[in-house]
Amino acid sequence: MTRPLLVVYRALGLGDLLTAVPALRALATAFPHHRRVLAAPADFAALAEHVGAVDEVADCVPLAPLPRRLHGADVAVNLHGRGPQSHELLLASRPRRLIAFGRPPHPVWRPGEHEVARWCRMLAESGVPADPAALGIAAPRTPPPEMAVDATLVHPGAASAARRWPADRWAAVARAEHDAGRRVAITGSAAERGLAHHVARAAGLPDAAVLAGRTDLLGLAAAVAAARCVVCGDTGIAHLANALGTPSIVLFGPTPPAEWGPPERDRHVALWTGRRGDPHATEPDPGLLEIGVGDVLAAL
Repeated sequence: MTRPLLVVYRALGLGDLLTAVPALRALATAFPHHRRVLAAPADFAALAEHVGAVDEVADCVPLAPLPRRLHGADVAVNLHGRGPQSHELLLASRPRRLIAFGRPPHPVWRPGEHEVARWCRMLAESGVPADPAALGIAAPRTPPPEMAVDATLVHPGAASAARRWPADRWAAVARAEHDAGRRVAITGSAAERGLAHHVARAAGLPDAAVLAGRTDLLGLAAAVAAARCVVCGDTGIAHLANALGTPSIVLFGPTPPAEWGPPERDRHVALWTGRRGDPHATEPDPGLLEIGVGDVLAAL
């Protein structure tokens, strides 16, 4: 017998996927007999499978039409945004039911709400109980890179320039950790490998300390799980640290930690000077630049 189809739309980044884990788990509990498909970038398939709340990932470009095979779903869930573009995209696929933000009596979008709580509330108000605390994931079975074991992972990159702390400051933090006798590794994507090598050289670290571009997403998760701590900006690896229970220090700039920060503050430190800005700006956020190397070292 063919299982009814549940489509969950969240075609965004790594942090977006991880903040949606409690909502995905709630949907898995509420719709146990449905085939649950996450419409998201294919790069996240292995991690989504590891989380265990979806049956498959259908590769989707943000705000592009859904693949034909996802049309006519029994239930479509918009975890992408408040609309109207994402709503229209899902409605064009003609689901029998759409769970999304809208106008009363539907759940209403609240500005400033924490990203984890936002989607859990939307589901709860739609009759699907959800626990915002269900964020944790198990460490992958993938062996971690040797350099990551009990190391301070320094992650200098971020998706937007507004959230990128200067490379020379990351190098100063990495050097201080190394001088204190702690192992240090520099993480990042393949596109950030040049940045990672620059930070490593400026910190006096060997090329072997650069893990950027040498791990896939599960490999990065394994590195985070094995690390002593993670030091990073407001980007995806911060959410990996939160999900895996690895202590972290996260530098916030244009967006406050009350909206995207780690909920568990006894294990994670969020540094923020209290200034908001444009998260899509092409230069580092002025508030982010107010955080000094000494602030990060004090937190470490």
